[in-house]
Amino acid sequence: MNHRYLPMTEQDQKEMLQAIGVQAVDELFSDIPEKVRFQGELAIKPAKSESALTRELMQLAAKNADTKQYISFLGAGVYDHYMPTIVDHVISRSEFYTAYTPYQPEISQGELQAIFEFQTMICELTGMDVANSSMYDGGTSFAEAAMLAAGQTRRKKVLVSEAVHPESRAVLETYAAGQHIEVVTVPQTNGITDLTVLKGLLSDDVAAVMVQYPNFFGQIERLDEIEALAHDVKSMFVVSSNPLALGALTPPGDFGADIVVGDAQPFGIPQGYGGPHCGYFAVTKKLMRKVPGRLVGETTDDEGQRGYVLTLQAREQHIRRDKATSNICSNQALNALAASVAMTALGKKGITEIARQNFQKAHYAKQQLKAAGFEVIQHGYTFNEFVIKLNKPIKEMNELLLEQGIIGGYDLGRDYEELSQHMLIAVTEQRTKEDIDTLVKELSEHA
Repeated sequence: MNHRYLPMTEQDQKEMLQAIGVQAVDELFSDIPEKVRFQGELAIKPAKSESALTRELMQLAAKNADTKQYISFLGAGVYDHYMPTIVDHVISRSEFYTAYTPYQPEISQGELQAIFEFQTMICELTGMDVANSSMYDGGTSFAEAAMLAAGQTRRKKVLVSEAVHPESRAVLETYAAGQHIEVVTVPQTNGITDLTVLKGLLSDDVAAVMVQYPNFFGQIERLDEIEALAHDVKSMFVVSSNPLALGALTPPGDFGADIVVGDAQPFGIPQGYGGPHCGYFAVTKKLMRKVPGRLVGETTDDEGQRGYVLTLQAREQHIRRDKATSNICSNQALNALAASVAMTALGKKGITEIARQNFQKAHYAKQQLKAAGFEVIQHGYTFNEFVIKLNKPIKEMNELLLEQGIIGGYDLGRDYEELSQHMLIAVTEQRTKEDIDTLVKELSEHA
């Protein structure tokens, strides 16, 4: 019989105990007082054989609703997008799949070049000068941007829009607590940042103004107006952005953003129950020595041949952690590679076309829902997400939709008390006209 793990017989155990000079396993715990040791049996099911356990786990997995068998309208930061087949083929190659920190450039040129290409494409999408080799995810990228801004400006307050993803704001709060930075939330009105309130909150002690584009509700923020307000008090302007949307939207760099962050999940990275993902981090040239994480640069060797190396970082970033300017040392190189392969396979025209389909299909869904009598909450343009109001709890509606093979939208009442019966619907390029019409039909029947 084949075993995934080496089995241990009673004889094996006996020989191991003899080798270390003890008679029984209990002797290994002799330093722990008996009164604090657990007595009795753990309240868990008895152990099963490998084959029986595998069968049980497969049965449990079969209960999950996935986007191969269900029509999904769930987004809220993790999206069902087209993944070119070539992505899995490339990232499954052993030289990429097993690669770690490329400290030795002479044996890591493939990995370093792949990271360099990722950085280059992120800069092209965001309109920024420099991008790093990736962060853990969009939320940590967002928080790291606030830490950079606070360190650069020597100020201890950041203003963050309520229309930024709630989980990103939660990560920011965690980071800020340790650095004694005050986080002030700017309220949203009709799904968009209230600029009147923002203007009143700005002062010379604000390190950064942080918004999302498109925001959590799918709406397009007025970056030109927000940039002017932020820079008027010499605060930094931080934008969290869906990189796919930048295939059709004006990039934040063109609006004068100082830092642009986000999650590369829309490009070639599976939804995977919410992770792992890949955050990106891009800045203006004057901030390139403050960038957290790794940065790969292009150079030439003594024979004039092109090569790639880690660059522009203090060694403290990796070893003397108490002197480091950031809390990240590793990164998501494999997922960054997946994003790079997806972006390369799609090309500039392909990314733009997919972004346009997200706009157009979401617009069609809004039109059909309005025609069916639903209230669509929006202020201006949206990308691939929008909010509708229902007459019953979203959880109840989603259970009904699931019975019809549809994964419904996000329950906004989980994060916004005033939106308890509001659903955030995501319509990506994967959804067909028939999918959208089916959603409208089922919502109408159960509303």
